Formats: sequence, C-alpha cells, structure tokens
Amino acid sequence: MTAGETPAQEASQAVTVLVLGILSLVVCGILGPIAWKLGNDELAAISAGRRPSENLGMAQAGRICGIVGTCLLGLGLLFLIFWLVLVALGIAGAIGESIRT
Repeated sequence: MTAGETPAQEASQAVTVLVLGILSLVVCGILGPIAWKLGNDELAAISAGRRPSENLGMAQAGRICGIVGTCLLGLGLLFLIFWLVLVALGIAGAIGESIRT
C-alpha cells in the first residue's frame, strides 16, 4: 500500500442486520437480540472506517428493529410465564376442590 491509498473496507453487514431486525418483528422474535448485537457491531465498524458509511441508515434501522423485537420477545415471555402461573393455580385449585369432595 502506498502513502496515498486508503485501506480496503470490509463488506457491510447492514442489509443482514436490517433483514434480521424486520424478521424479529414479523416472524421470529428470537432474531431481535441477534439483530441488536450485529447492528452494534456494524455501527462500530462504520465509525472506525472499516465499513462504508453509506450503510449507516440501514444499520441503525436494523438495530432499532432488533431492539424493538427484543422488547416484544421479553413481553411475550413475561405473558407466557404469567399464563403458566395462572394455569398452574387453576389446576391446583381444581385438584384441591376434588380432594375436598
């Protein structure tokens, strides 16, 4: 490399981050944390100059979709736990009622 050359940039993963972020919202919430992590890595690489800055918007959008997908995944898991507790209490109540009679 001569004095005036810029170092070669790596291939961007911004499209991958965006696709994973959108899929985490629409199809499979477990992809949310993956999109969030890859988005953070992509933004760091863009800031360091290793990846093209033209993909900054896609990387940010994918990261945000990943964050929202992760939050929705967490809410879904909380709802599932709440539902399972209610079912367990209902079963325990039914068993207790049948023992008394």
